[in-house]
Amino acid sequence: MNTNFIIDLLHEVKSYEDSEFYKPNGKVEDFRVWLNEKKYAEESPTKLFKNEDHAVSFTENDICKQIILLSRYSKLLIRKGLGEFPDLANEEFTYLYRLKDESSLTKTQLIEKNAHEKQTGTQIIKRLIEAGFVQEKGDEEDRRIKRLSLTEKGEEIFHHSVEKVNKTSKVLTGKLDVKEKKDLLSILKKLNEFHAHIYAESRNVSIEKIQELI
Repeated sequence: MNTNFIIDLLHEVKSYEDSEFYKPNGKVEDFRVWLNEKKYAEESPTKLFKNEDHAVSFTENDICKQIILLSRYSKLLIRKGLGEFPDLANEEFTYLYRLKDESSLTKTQLIEKNAHEKQTGTQIIKRLIEAGFVQEKGDEEDRRIKRLSLTEKGEEIFHHSVEKVNKTSKVLTGKLDVKEKKDLLSILKKLNEFHAHIYAESRNVSIEKIQELI
């Protein structure tokens, strides 16, 4: 076997061990996934489509790629940051924090505010109720409507997890300076406002129809 290949492989292993993705008990499959993600992050739409006869919106495609990668990185960091709170380590903490911000929401309202499909949101709410963090109560004006709120245990877990969530948020924003963070926040809010409208009004229409809204 070529010696240079072994040397290059060892360099890649060292980079993997120095990365945020490294786990002491990691397997070869974890290393393979990391290599694939690293290669994908290095590629550009120009390279990916250079041999294909397609009209490509390179900037928009690259933005899409970066958003997808950031979503994956953020999920990893959330699981790591909330490791002490396994009942919150997936999507649950966003529901708990939303109920802390808005103390009485219906299931539908809470799910929509988190931009989830009904089935996914319902399962998250069910897990929070089973964990004793959230409770259901009948609406004072219409008993057919169930409203959600934090229990005493939910309030407690919220306060205990805030520090970890803050640390996770700081790591996620990386080495951006104050101005870059504000600029990014402004852009993300503008983009999310557009997609919130689509989610509320046009989620069941085709991508071609949604494109007409741009």
